[in-house]
Amino acid sequence: MGSRFEALLKEVRACTLCAPHLPRGPRPVVRMERSARVLIIGQAPGTKVHETGMPWNDRSGDVLRGWLDMDREDFYDARRIAIMPMGFCYPGVDPRGGDNPPRPECAPLWHARLLAQLPDIRLTLLVGKYAQAHYLGVRRQKTMTETVRQFRSYLPDGFLPLPHPSWRNTGWQKRQPWFAAEVVPALRAAVTVALV
Repeated sequence: MGSRFEALLKEVRACTLCAPHLPRGPRPVVRMERSARVLIIGQAPGTKVHETGMPWNDRSGDVLRGWLDMDREDFYDARRIAIMPMGFCYPGVDPRGGDNPPRPECAPLWHARLLAQLPDIRLTLLVGKYAQAHYLGVRRQKTMTETVRQFRSYLPDGFLPLPHPSWRNTGWQKRQPWFAAEVVPALRAAVTVALV
């Protein structure tokens, strides 16, 4: 079983399906081992992550680790925490600002196959609207804010929706004091339980 998993990861990391659409070329970023208990599903790598090949290796990752109250060593322990984005490669810059959305080909092609190799996942963090749309579907609320506010309703199914920890969402966090007061402590507690 382990060799099948390793072969699949090798196949993912060699994927060039979207190459014509990727301004910096393909470099799929995924990090996991079969024993992982927590899965983090984000959007897509940014430029720094693309350069280093290390997921969440940027300011957004610093914020996410702060929410989790987790140091880099624990965060990057792939035996316990799996990391998989909606789009595996850097999608390029959106002319309106920020990065383009994740490429739509990745999740349908890879997610189910990778999830089938992760039998011990107890909690999946859905970071940002793309992961929430894909995994919660019609169960998500009308806005990302409301989806995150209703986080408790998704916990029984092993999901916890979060906003993207980008600097662009700093204002959002200030306008939503309930996030730091309610969601962050619940997030830390849920991750602790899942990792036991």
